[in-house]
Amino acid sequence: MEYNTAKDHLTIPEYGRHVQNMINYAINLTEKKEQQECVDAIITFMGQMNPHLRDVKEFTHKLWDHLHIMSDFKLNVESPYPRPEIAKLAEKPDPMKYPGNKIKFSYYGTTIPNMIKTALALKGAEKEIITGMIANQMKKSYILFNESSVDNNVIRLHLKQLSNGELELASDFEFIRSASVRQGGANNKKNNGKKKSFKKNYKKSN
Repeated sequence: MEYNTAKDHLTIPEYGRHVQNMINYAINLTEKKEQQECVDAIITFMGQMNPHLRDVKEFTHKLWDHLHIMSDFKLNVESPYPRPEIAKLAEKPDPMKYPGNKIKFSYYGTTIPNMIKTALALKGAEKEIITGMIANQMKKSYILFNESSVDNNVIRLHLKQLSNGELELASDFEFIRSASVRQGGANNKKNNGKKKSFKKNYKKSN
């Protein structure tokens, strides 16, 4: 099992580890167009997670600020707003409140069902991108919790069940490899206790 103590520090915990993983995924994309589409989908997803902030002035601006901060300013994508100043590092979004629903699959926790609920409000390419990210996160959670591989069709089935049949993956969707998930989990345990200084890293960046 992958414990929180073995994971990297969350810069803005209110968004949860799954959103942080989405951003980390976007950082590693090498194709510019694909990275931009992925980031745009993440911004939309983050907005759906915070419906109570929609009336806040410059709501979208805040989302982009948070995205840049959570990416450690490593995303070189087109943004409608300038990157935040260092003073923004102390800013955090309002706490997100979720209903206390019964968890259908314990190894997915409460975050995956909440992500699915948010994804259902998306449309088109953004919905497709986020659905794929959710599916891969489900596979990671399953493998790390059960410490065993899982057939991709099982994840497809669970996604369909958790979304009441409203979210489905394309037939040619490519899942992450089980071996890479296990390797990542092993590396997290090996590096347990090592913390990065976000502010120090930021000061060194341009």
